[in-house]
Amino acid sequence: MPRPLSEINNNPVHDLIHERWSPRAFSETEPSPDALRALFEAANSSASCFNEQPWRFVVARKSNREQWERILGILAEKNQQWAKSAPVLGFSAGKKTFTHNNSPNRFGIHDAGMALSTMMIEAVALGLRVHGMGGFDTAKAREIFHVPEDFEIGAAFAIGYPAEPRPPERKRNPISRVVFESDWEKPAGFAL
Repeated sequence: MPRPLSEINNNPVHDLIHERWSPRAFSETEPSPDALRALFEAANSSASCFNEQPWRFVVARKSNREQWERILGILAEKNQQWAKSAPVLGFSAGKKTFTHNNSPNRFGIHDAGMALSTMMIEAVALGLRVHGMGGFDTAKAREIFHVPEDFEIGAAFAIGYPAEPRPPERKRNPISRVVFESDWEKPAGFAL
């Protein structure tokens, strides 16, 4: 039976969502194969349009230094500076067409993003964190890792155990700025 919202950190979201954050410093401890499998099983359990499951992930562990450095090398320089501490690096992609009829799937990259988000929540449950990144060279990633044209490259990410304290409470927009009812920029009644 679900807990009443008032029992969850005095915040109306589940602890796993509330505790998610993106560190810029990671422990050298590499997540176990079982932990990584759990993260990607969680991602693979995400919702998708027509159950297409359009997500794909390219990932490398620091213990496989050559592959890991290939992914580190596609990151923007500012991201490389902190991501070099992460024991696992990767990026996502979403299939642009539906497999069953080859028609365009405009939801492929959206669904890949949802899969990454689901992975981020599973990471919190395991004591890990996933830091998503937009700062990377998608053309270079496509070339180096032979990503087919039928896949749109999504976000890069770093996975590991955080090696820095969680920052003070993050500032978020009030939901009245992002949830509308009946017309654009008309806040939903429950969001006020």
